[in-house]
Amino acid sequence: MAVSSEYKAFVIEQLERLGAVHTRNMFGGAGVYLDNLMFGLIAGETLYFKADERNRADYEDEGMGPFTVQLAHGGTGSFSYYEVPERLYDEPDELVDWARKALDATLAAKAARPARKKKTGKKKPPGKKSAPADV
Repeated sequence: MAVSSEYKAFVIEQLERLGAVHTRNMFGGAGVYLDNLMFGLIAGETLYFKADERNRADYEDEGMGPFTVQLAHGGTGSFSYYEVPERLYDEPDELVDWARKALDATLAAKAARPARKKKTGKKKPPGKKSAPADV
């Protein structure tokens, strides 16, 4: 589902007190970023924030569920992003608090991942040795 540029601008405006929030298009939706950390996503006209064991209950208490997608084999998959309650758009301070908790969840998830190995450059497969030239 495509995301309108107007809705992306609305989300950025709502979250501008966090800092230089921006969006990046991805898979028909958009990721919501601060300092290159994706803490939210937009699908259609719906905003989702990253959740973990520390803030998931906030969403569940509001009756909000996780972002889900239809999988190729017919099932559904869900992610650790939960729908932001619509009432928060009228409560900018609370919306920013929820966004900060989403950033904390993003940072915690990043810290829990094993460090990536640095690439040291591509190794070329050994080439065939040429036959010695007749002199």
